[in-house]
Amino acid sequence: MAPAVVGEQAAPVAQAHSGIDSSNKTLLKSEALYRYVLDTSVLPHEPDCMRELREVTDKLPWGFMQSSPDEAQLLRMLLKLTGARRTLEVGVFTGYSLLATALALPDDGSVVAVDVDRAAYEIGRPFIERAGVAGKVDFREGPALEHLDALLADGENVGGFDFAFVDADKPNYVRYHEQLLRLVRVGGTIVYDNTLWAGTVALPPDTPLSDLDRRFSAAIKDLNVKLSADKRVEVCHLAIADGVTICRRLV
Repeated sequence: MAPAVVGEQAAPVAQAHSGIDSSNKTLLKSEALYRYVLDTSVLPHEPDCMRELREVTDKLPWGFMQSSPDEAQLLRMLLKLTGARRTLEVGVFTGYSLLATALALPDDGSVVAVDVDRAAYEIGRPFIERAGVAGKVDFREGPALEHLDALLADGENVGGFDFAFVDADKPNYVRYHEQLLRLVRVGGTIVYDNTLWAGTVALPPDTPLSDLDRRFSAAIKDLNVKLSADKRVEVCHLAIADGVTICRRLV
């Protein structure tokens, strides 16, 4: 079911993502059609370890923050299509997308995963361990801007990553972009999550929104404009989940 804010006009809501979990986190107007996609092409191929973690996370108060199963499937496909080996994840939460990444990477692959909330990561860590991919994960606790700067301080990391996935604090997306353009190699991929923010980016300016939604929607709109005009990347903006933007670094 689409978020309540999507439409001609919306009443004030606590948050644009109210009532959303991984089973209905989509901008498609037809819940039946989205259910068809999940039941036909997504859920039958979701590894048990991912399904179990997703179901646990859905029960949390902020469970809507995790990626949807179709988005996780897209990430796994992109990683395999691009042959990525060394990757970054900015924003981890309980690790559903992180687990998807670790499963898709080859045996010698690795992912540096950054989040300020170790407690949330610890919820997902047992699932990552049981899946046998914990050795690919390098979790780093703290602000991502600082950790990315630390990576850049080592010259070997400049252009040393194949792929990055960003699902963190939206107001810093533009700053992450500048750091990731130095960390991800030419021809590499940067993926941004929540780039339609429950459809609020297309609502009239006077639409009643919560303070958080207004701030995050404004940050996402700023990002979308900058990415579209950025000659350093080739952009593909998809209306999957809460909006996904794929960037291929050109220079």
